[in-house]
Amino acid sequence: MNEVRIDKWLWAMRVFKTRTVATEACKKGRVSVGNVVAKPSRTIKVGDTVCVRKPPVTYSFRVKALTQNRLGARLVPDYMENITPQSELDLLDIVRISGFIDRRKGLGRPTKREGRELSKFTDSISDDGWDFDFLEDDSDE
Repeated sequence: MNEVRIDKWLWAMRVFKTRTVATEACKKGRVSVGNVVAKPSRTIKVGDTVCVRKPPVTYSFRVKALTQNRLGARLVPDYMENITPQSELDLLDIVRISGFIDRRKGLGRPTKREGRELSKFTDSISDDGWDFDFLEDDSDE
């Protein structure tokens, strides 16, 4: 086997969960081989460098061997080498950390602290000293 379709190879290497997703990524221009955007039918060979853009990171892989069958995760390093620059991988850490810090107030579930503050606020409202017994209907009179 000298050449394999890029969408098949990306699926086999577990870069994408399904071949359909790999094909869509190629059609959207997120996959390139040698700095040229690759169509799903583009064939690759041993030694090619494949770049896959999964925002915010652009991964780079060197093709070591070819296969059309999906591999177990342990076998993947025998078929490709991850040559993604460390600067790209650092973007993942930045996004992971900032996802918690930059959450705007009012979006998502309340944090524990916000929950405690909300609980204190509602407890103080219900225990404000008012007696609403006078509103009950006294039909005995």
